[in-house]
Amino acid sequence: MFRKRFINTKVYYYFMIIRHQKITIVNVRKPVQRNINYELQWLGTSLGLFNLRDKDKSCFRIFLELLKAAKSKKPLTSDEIASHLQLSRGTVIHHINKLMEAGLVINEKNKYMLRVDNLKMLISEVEKDIQRTLGDLKEVASDIDEWMGL
Repeated sequence: MFRKRFINTKVYYYFMIIRHQKITIVNVRKPVQRNINYELQWLGTSLGLFNLRDKDKSCFRIFLELLKAAKSKKPLTSDEIASHLQLSRGTVIHHINKLMEAGLVINEKNKYMLRVDNLKMLISEVEKDIQRTLGDLKEVASDIDEWMGL
């Protein structure tokens, strides 16, 4: 798919690769106490890993399991995650897809792992994704403004 644009009689072709990524950032007050459990829960909440339907915090538990696996640099299958957490494979796949859509987890040879080796790098990658998306939004907004004479 491509878009053609004429500017001053020059023709520019923009090739569009459509990749969907849903990044959720929730602005939640940072925990006052320096406690790994509170901070992990805050991080998970801030990344949108909790929702009202997920009563067992399955998505967050899967994220933590992948975080532990990152320490040993061992990707996990959905069956391994399901077994470790005593969840159904369907539940694991559902939440893994959500984590992949958010750009937090990748799939390599039917095994899942965090996109990068540690949380600091993960947040940096999410930040780059957000900046790239905002840059694209600004570019398209500028094009629309130009086309509409705004």
